[in-house]
Amino acid sequence: MKIIYLLVLCTMISIDIFSQGNQNTKPDIIQKTNSEELKGRVIRVTDSDISFVYAGETAEYVIKKSDVSKIIHSSGRVEDFSQQPSTGQVRQKDPISMIASPDEHHNRIAILPFSFLLDNQQGAAEIGIKAQQDAYNLLSQHSSGYTILDPRITNAALLQAGVTREKLIGFTMKNLGDILGAEYIIDGTVSQTKAYTTSSTFGSSSATVKTDGNKAKVTDFGSSSTESEQQYDVSVTLHIYMDNNVSLYSNSHKAFWTNTDGSYTAPLEFVLKRSPLYTK
Repeated sequence: MKIIYLLVLCTMISIDIFSQGNQNTKPDIIQKTNSEELKGRVIRVTDSDISFVYAGETAEYVIKKSDVSKIIHSSGRVEDFSQQPSTGQVRQKDPISMIASPDEHHNRIAILPFSFLLDNQQGAAEIGIKAQQDAYNLLSQHSSGYTILDPRITNAALLQAGVTREKLIGFTMKNLGDILGAEYIIDGTVSQTKAYTTSSTFGSSSATVKTDGNKAKVTDFGSSSTESEQQYDVSVTLHIYMDNNVSLYSNSHKAFWTNTDGSYTAPLEFVLKRSPLYTK
């Protein structure tokens, strides 16, 4: 009887060992994003790489984790990487990532149409277009080493991409850099506010003399007119961004003297001359 029990026990142990042996020979399967399957043994999995050995070999190979969709381990456990963003994807979405500009953007400057504010209210768009052109004319004479896009090209590209002044807030500087093919984006505002009113009065007089015998009669005539002129305070604000959303320069300057025509030339020159894109 004892011999029978011993035989049964030996048989069970043999079956268990055989089963474990079969389990150990089952390979790990690596499924790549291009549908290729690699069979072998996974050594380690890091944040960026997977090390494994092909079945029947000893050499260790390393695969980028971003190239693998899933691992089916010999135990049956499955690691799915298809829903996990790669390091490169996260970096690409980083809005402030300090990445090099594309070659076609390098040293190219685009000037957006300026905003024009009259007493803190949106003013005529034509003045903003003129300020854009004036900034282009001034900077073109002092931009050695840079290429400045003609405002007509800039405005056409913006219009074709659906970028209006009202919708501009919905676009990042990286978006605009890609649309315009520029590394530097200049955005400006001309602000004009009423300061005070000056008045001038002009007068004139005349006399008519009539004689009637020995008597003379003098009649006086007089008139006056008043002219008023509105004086304005004018300032210009300028921002320069890079195509990776980094703010490179920001400055604002108010004209020293008030004027009657809203001229912004002096403050525009002031902020442009102090920008890093201005060269003497």
